[in-house]
Amino acid sequence: MAAWVWIIIAIAALAVVCAVAWAAWRRRRSGALRQTFGPEYDRTVNEAGDRRRGESELDARRKRRQKLDIRPLTPAARQRYSDEWQNAQARFVDEPAAAVRQADVLVISVMRDRGYPMEDFDQRSADISVDHPQVVHNYRAAHAISMANDHGRASTEDMRQALVYYRSLFDDLLSRDQGQEEVQREAR
Repeated sequence: MAAWVWIIIAIAALAVVCAVAWAAWRRRRSGALRQTFGPEYDRTVNEAGDRRRGESELDARRKRRQKLDIRPLTPAARQRYSDEWQNAQARFVDEPAAAVRQADVLVISVMRDRGYPMEDFDQRSADISVDHPQVVHNYRAAHAISMANDHGRASTEDMRQALVYYRSLFDDLLSRDQGQEEVQREAR
């Protein structure tokens, strides 16, 4: 066989190997993003309109998050926030609208103290989706109800649900700290 035939065969084989490697890399990347983001993966891919754009968005979130200095709360701050949450929850009986506003402010305060940027709601929810993918949808729902509440369009049941949604993120933000402290203690 002529040398040029062997060159074409080698180029074709290399192209096949590259294509297989590329497909395997994309499957691994998709699997890793799906595992990291959970239900947020499907929401973002659906919102983006295709998998590649959605995965690029999730990858950009992950890279942005890596640059942030997210830190645990001090035990005193965690206790103060827990006490404030109890106050907001107790307030719900007499003033549900005010309790929802207080819960929103409280969650934002915890995120700020932890080091999350407070640019705007969409960026906040994107940032927390990396660390808290299981509850970010609750945060979005709570925020939507809170906005409706501010315009007088939320029922008492809506406001109760918003408080439950805020609580899920609030608990996750605080419990992640305890896990980090335990890891730090074990490392010492």
